[in-house]
Amino acid sequence: MPKEGPETGPENGPDGVPAKKPAKARIACLLSGNGTTMSALLFQSRLPDCPYEIVLVASNNPDAPGLKIAAAEGIATFAHDHHGMDRREHEKIMDAALRDSGAEYLALCGYMRILTADFVSGWEERMVNTHPSLLPKYKGLDTHQRAIDAGEEFGGCSVHVVTPELDGGPLLGQVPVAILPHDTADSLASRVILAEYQLYPRMVAQYVSRTQRADWLLEKVRSLALSLPETEERDSHGSPGWRTGGKSGKYFAYFQDQFHGTDHIAVLVKTGGADELAGLVETAPGTYFKPAYYGASGWVGIILNQASVDWDHVSDWLERSWRSCAPKRLTRLHDAADDF
Repeated sequence: MPKEGPETGPENGPDGVPAKKPAKARIACLLSGNGTTMSALLFQSRLPDCPYEIVLVASNNPDAPGLKIAAAEGIATFAHDHHGMDRREHEKIMDAALRDSGAEYLALCGYMRILTADFVSGWEERMVNTHPSLLPKYKGLDTHQRAIDAGEEFGGCSVHVVTPELDGGPLLGQVPVAILPHDTADSLASRVILAEYQLYPRMVAQYVSRTQRADWLLEKVRSLALSLPETEERDSHGSPGWRTGGKSGKYFAYFQDQFHGTDHIAVLVKTGGADELAGLVETAPGTYFKPAYYGASGWVGIILNQASVDWDHVSDWLERSWRSCAPKRLTRLHDAADDF
């Protein structure tokens, strides 16, 4: 077998140019105590190809042992005691530190404070938590004893996205842990925490890297495209496409996954023509590109596999492209609905 050289190595693109790795997601951790789940995330972040890095560990307890672990590993720390403070005022101080760190995501690691809805909404879809039960069972505290008292065969742990509902956000993953005949809450907890150490880093890694995955991006585009009237999905040259107006309808969008040697995962939509296409690509090359083949007909590619995508912007483009292709009977109805 020939030795891989710089032109054929697995980290090079089809043209022999080194493939650009996506930037690591920047995560801050909130804790109140020992920081064991934070440590699981931290040491996972040091492994090759982990998609995230920890940029700050913050606490409401200046004496939290987890802060010392983070500092020893060279991670920035921040603490502000909540005692004697209004909850919202304390949250403002914590939030400012989190944002100053440049964190894009927030991981709760045994943070023993109930967060207000306003704080949670500021980190909507960017905050995750691990909970020691198989949610939606046994939200809140005393999870292990409640599971034992109920005669459950399994306890376990769950990782979920944080929403204003306590322990009620979308689930990312779970691991069941068998309850033994003579288990106490403490003995069960000692095994569940081992499962959490395995589950939490993996689910966080999957969650923060989803924006670079073609399957996740396709589902986002698909949901937006199919929300438009009389739209159907149909493959075009092996790639998903969407068209409107029935059997004789026209395509108004295509999804491409690193098509023709590019690094881009993108949705293609129709512009007003070559001049507008050229202007978009020139003024915002980090957002738009001229796709092979389609670009000659005035289609523009909107880059999706980047750190932050304005999905409202993508939705607006899909609707505009749909309007340019849909029959008049549909656009008139759509206009009337907008006016109403």
